[in-house]
Amino acid sequence: MPRRRSNLGRRTRGAEAVRRVIANQTEEERASANERNRQRMAQKRAEEAAERRAARLEDARWRARRARRAQRSRSAASDLLRYQHNERDRLRVAERRQRETADPHQNVQRILRERFCYQSSHSNLFGVQVQYKHLIELLKRTAIHGESNSVLIIGPRGSGKTMLINHALKELMEVEDVSENVLQVHLNGLLQINDKIALKEITRQLNLENVVGDKVFGSFAENLSFILEALKKGDRTSSCPVIFILDEFDLFAHHRNQTLLYNLFDISQSAQTPIAVIGLTCRLDILELLEKRVKSRFSHRQMHLMNSFGFPQYLKIFKEQLSLPAEFPDKLFAEKWNENVQCLSEDKSVQEVLQKHFNISKSLRSLHMLLMLALSRVTTSHPFITAADLMEANQLCSMDSKANIVHGLSVLEICLIIAMKHLNDIYEEEPFNFQMVYNEFQKFVQRKAHSVYNFEKPVVMKAFEHLQQLELIRPVERTSVNAQREYQLMKLLLDNTQIMNALQKYPNCPTDVRQWATSSLSWL
Repeated sequence: MPRRRSNLGRRTRGAEAVRRVIANQTEEERASANERNRQRMAQKRAEEAAERRAARLEDARWRARRARRAQRSRSAASDLLRYQHNERDRLRVAERRQRETADPHQNVQRILRERFCYQSSHSNLFGVQVQYKHLIELLKRTAIHGESNSVLIIGPRGSGKTMLINHALKELMEVEDVSENVLQVHLNGLLQINDKIALKEITRQLNLENVVGDKVFGSFAENLSFILEALKKGDRTSSCPVIFILDEFDLFAHHRNQTLLYNLFDISQSAQTPIAVIGLTCRLDILELLEKRVKSRFSHRQMHLMNSFGFPQYLKIFKEQLSLPAEFPDKLFAEKWNENVQCLSEDKSVQEVLQKHFNISKSLRSLHMLLMLALSRVTTSHPFITAADLMEANQLCSMDSKANIVHGLSVLEICLIIAMKHLNDIYEEEPFNFQMVYNEFQKFVQRKAHSVYNFEKPVVMKAFEHLQQLELIRPVERTSVNAQREYQLMKLLLDNTQIMNALQKYPNCPTDVRQWATSSLSWL
């Protein structure tokens, strides 16, 4: 019987084939499952990213809404605060006007102080009518006929140069055609210390910041020429006239190369934009400060203000400066005030005070200072200015500053000054040194040992140096390094009259010290 073949190998191979099929199917399923998982995760991440973007967008919108609400609230708060400030200012102004109306003395103080402190164009001119006529004609030729020119107004401080130009400009601007076309540029040598600053100020006053803001120029002359070119509207007759007022004109002459003055005067001599250059200065030698090229382009027209009026006109100025205007609210008080001013002008003591003031200085500025000091004493209980007020104000104006310094010295320093005074009397104004002054002081102390304390020499030396610091004494020669301080020659900067006047007003001055000052070599 033949041996049967076993099925074990066939079954094994079939099982392996089945396992391979199952394994292959599992790998495919696993790959597809993994793919499905990857797609699901990618979709989930995309959804989360979209949610985050939406959340950020919503948060940004919320923040923007909150910022707008905060801005609106801040704006409302600032508007409310601004309104409250404006309302408070309005109420304060109304209260001040009500007080001024109710109390005429405060109104008097306000009106007269504005008149004394500011060069108002509403006040009258005194003694410069001829110069005013020439100046207004020159300005009208520039503003109306397009004629360029230049002029210097020369006069001492307080002579009315600024008031003169203010009056002329005020009258010029009252002409309707002129006020719409003429431009003004005011420069001051104390403020515009160089040409660059002056050019910026010209640009600002002519409202040309936007025109020259993005421009780049090679030189100052090109920049200035462009500014003046920007004012042109056609030919010479239709261009905008410009009036340049240069206060403290002599300081502009110290600018480098005098470029500003050169270009202004050069344009005033050419057929460009019609300009008028008006310089105000207190230096008589101003033309000597100008360069040759600048001087050749200047018209050499000068106006001199010298306060040529006499004392009768000075008395008239005094009355006009103190009188109240016709539009004063309290008519009755204004009449009484003006009557009091008229009585003051007729008072002999007041005339003597004004005469002394007139002899010292004709400047209206010094007169305004005198009247300001007298006006400060006007109160409700003291409603009008009196002759005593003017006399006291005159004393304050004429007070010696060095005598006031003596009032604040110690008794030891007063004694040293008296010793120096006696040395000047003995040696006929010859210089002295510390040792000589100390010896004179010791002689006085030995005679009056019961009333004057004997100070040590270093203390006296310290007081002597303090007098030198106060510039009551000064060294005759330059101080040498090797020279002893005790023997350095000095000179007293006070005269006998100043010393005696100061001693009379010195508080609690010992009697022996005062007698020593009035004695004549009695201690020898």
